[in-house]
Amino acid sequence: MKNKEIKILLASPRGFCAGVDRAIEIVKKSITKYGAPIYVRHEIVHNKHVVESLKKIGAIFVEELSEIKDKTRPVIFSAHGVPKVVPDEAKNLKMDYIDATCPLVSKVHREAENLNKSGYHVLLIGHKNHPEVVGTMGQIPEGTIDLIENIADVKNFKKKENKKLAFVTQTTLSVDDTKDIINALKEKFSDIKEPKKEDICYATTNRQAAVKKIAPNCEMFFVIGSRNSSNSARLVEVAKKSGCEKSELIFYGKKAPLEKIKNCKTIGLSSGASAPEELVQNFISEIKKTMKVSIEEVITANEKVVFKLPKELN
Repeated sequence: MKNKEIKILLASPRGFCAGVDRAIEIVKKSITKYGAPIYVRHEIVHNKHVVESLKKIGAIFVEELSEIKDKTRPVIFSAHGVPKVVPDEAKNLKMDYIDATCPLVSKVHREAENLNKSGYHVLLIGHKNHPEVVGTMGQIPEGTIDLIENIADVKNFKKKENKKLAFVTQTTLSVDDTKDIINALKEKFSDIKEPKKEDICYATTNRQAAVKKIAPNCEMFFVIGSRNSSNSARLVEVAKKSGCEKSELIFYGKKAPLEKIKNCKTIGLSSGASAPEELVQNFISEIKKTMKVSIEEVITANEKVVFKLPKELN
């Protein structure tokens, strides 16, 4: 009996951003142009559903170029970006490669390079071992860039030599947490150079703003996304900090916690920038099987950003 009524506040924007759209399109177009298999270094975007669907049409995912058996096949670099040694290695192996790095991540790469050329020591605000961070740190020589993960790292950082300092950030961070770290850096190093335009990408900012608006009005909040997706994990944190303690990530294979949902009048729902809309709709369908559902879409921004494909695929 569907006598229980529940309201879903659906965040908009949610789901795919322009960089993810472009990366997935690059894999599909490459398979059409070059035939299968196509190799992809690292998950093209952090979403199991996307990766599995691309495997079905001929994408083979590897972590390193050395794992690729047939070096005559093209390889695609993921949307998170790669250190400079990776394209160099591809050239040495005489492999064709297509770079699916998100243009907003490439912008941070160029910033780091230009700062390095101008004699700055670069601080990168980000999460250790995230592929985007590995890629950005790999744009400039070791020892010329340091990672700052939190305010404690700011306190412990000691200026090396007499170099000017500058910072850049990972594109998928929590807007509020990053602001606190930046303030701590500016307080400690009053002359630190900051990016002309902030590095956190428009999609991260917009998705967090939508969650912030909805979360205070919900008893539970759900984010559809992968466990290794930085932007999805940040959305869960933002929902908790905005007043919805019971916020959780719904990742590949995790079922909707219907028993908990039944105890709510209103829940919030969003999805990370690499999660397909189909997964959001599947989640809603699951709830509809046992409850009456009304949906209110809460729109906080309209996104019209589109990124061009690399010239070799146009």
